[in-house]
Amino acid sequence: MAARAVTLRAVAWLLLWQVAGLTRTPPTACPSDSTDAGIRATCSDIILRQEVLKDGFHRDLLIKVKFGESIEDFQTCRLLIKQYIPTGLFVDPYELASLRERNVTEAVMVSENFNIEAPDYLSKESEVLIYARQDSQCIDCFQAFLPVHYRYHRPHSKDGETFIVVNNPDLLMYCDQEFPILKCWAQSKVAAPCALKNKDICQWNNMKYKSVHKNVTLQVPVGLTIHTSLVCSVTLLITILCSALILGAVLRYGHLSL
Repeated sequence: MAARAVTLRAVAWLLLWQVAGLTRTPPTACPSDSTDAGIRATCSDIILRQEVLKDGFHRDLLIKVKFGESIEDFQTCRLLIKQYIPTGLFVDPYELASLRERNVTEAVMVSENFNIEAPDYLSKESEVLIYARQDSQCIDCFQAFLPVHYRYHRPHSKDGETFIVVNNPDLLMYCDQEFPILKCWAQSKVAAPCALKNKDICQWNNMKYKSVHKNVTLQVPVGLTIHTSLVCSVTLLITILCSALILGAVLRYGHLSL
């Protein structure tokens, strides 16, 4: 009888445990996941802003990057901007070389075998790498500068303007040591030159950021097809007139020796 009573008591306790859910082992959180979640919860945003300076067919693209936390400890970090140039714009590699010599900007063309004289409809998208510099007026800011120029576009039948959309760039960061912000917003690894004058390849972190503007839109004036006959006639007339003036000057002063 005693054994039977003990057995009944044990069965009763088991039933109570099952009802109360005490027999289930509570799920344990992964330490790494909870750590990453905690880091992300305390991460501040990286803000990127693009703006176009000057007027006319020759513009300056200015890119500013602001970190939401102090980067005093990021002295070993470098910031690289991979800018995509649409077909309606071009970057002059000879101008970039001159600017690098004068230490105005640190930018280099990635795309090769493209024609800077080609019109928009015969061009391809190109890429430029810009090594950003720390802004002297903002300790948590970087900025990059790039001169861009409009290409010629096809004339339109009705509207005398077209638009060029400059998409936001890729923001790459490389540090000699790990920092929390890299765990916050690093999305993938991208191979790129470690420095402008260095042929070594580094694995940069492709950083996630928030942009002030979704993209930059430029308005470009274009010709109208209804003006084709007028423009061709005036151009031909001016060409004939200038050629006649040059020929007359040669016949009149060609016998003089220098």
